[in-house]
Amino acid sequence: MNELDLVKVSIRDFFTKKMLKFAILPLIFTLFIMYILFFSAAGYGMDSLQIVITQAQNGQEITAPENAPFYFDWATFLLQYSVTAWIVAFLVYTIGIIFVMMFSVFLTLAIIGFLTPFILKALHKRHYSDLKMDGHGTILTPLFILAKSTFMMIFLFILFIPLYFIPLVNIIAFNIPFYYFFHKLLNHDVASTILSDEDYFLIHKKEKNSFRIRTFLLYMLSMIPFITLFSAVFFIIYLGHGYFIELRKLKEGEASAIDKFLELK
Repeated sequence: MNELDLVKVSIRDFFTKKMLKFAILPLIFTLFIMYILFFSAAGYGMDSLQIVITQAQNGQEITAPENAPFYFDWATFLLQYSVTAWIVAFLVYTIGIIFVMMFSVFLTLAIIGFLTPFILKALHKRHYSDLKMDGHGTILTPLFILAKSTFMMIFLFILFIPLYFIPLVNIIAFNIPFYYFFHKLLNHDVASTILSDEDYFLIHKKEKNSFRIRTFLLYMLSMIPFITLFSAVFFIIYLGHGYFIELRKLKEGEASAIDKFLELK
C-alpha cells in the first residue's frame, strides 16, 4: 500500500461537505476558549510586568509582594535596564505563544475526541460498509488513558530536565513528552472506536511502528502554528483509513484489502 495514496484519499475525504462541518466545531470552540484564556492571562501578566518595568526604570524601590516566587529579585534586577527589560518582555511573549500553541493542540484533541465516533462512522459508511465496527473499552477508558498519558507526560518532562540545557538536544527532549501524549490520545480514540480488543491486539502487534510513524508525522504537522485547529479531523480520517485497511487485511487477506483500497483512488 502506498502511503502517498493513503494521504491523497484522506485529503479528498476531508474536503467533503460533511467532514468540513465536523472541522468547524473544534475550530470554533478552541478559538473561543483560547481567546478568553490567553487575553485574560496576557492582559493581567503584561499589566503587572509593565508596572514593575516603570517602577524599576524610574528608580522606585520595588518590594516583593507576599508569596512572590524565588526569582522575583532577579527579575526586578533585570527590569532596571531597558535592554534586559525588553528581553524579558520578548521572552514572556515568546513562551506565551509556544504555550498557547501547545495548549491549543491538546485542547483540540480533547474536543475532537467527542467527534471521533461520528467522523469514523461517516468514513465507514462511505468506504468500509462491508466491515464491522466493533469498538472496545468502556466510557471510563478514555478518562483512564487521559490520566495515564498526562501522568507519563509530566514524568517525562521531569526526567528530561538535565537535557533541556543542551542545545539542539533540548528541542528533542522537550517534544518527546508532548508527542507521547499526542500519540496515545489520538491513536486510542481512533483504534478503540473501530476495533475490538482482539483485533486491536493483533494489528498493534504487527503494525504498531507504522502507526507511530503516522502519528509522528501528524505531530510534526501540528507544530505549524494553529494548523491543528482545523486539521484535527484530517488526523482522524488519516488514522481511520489506516486502521480500516488493516482490519480488512485481517478479515479478508492483504491482496483483497489493497485491491479495494485502490478502488478509492
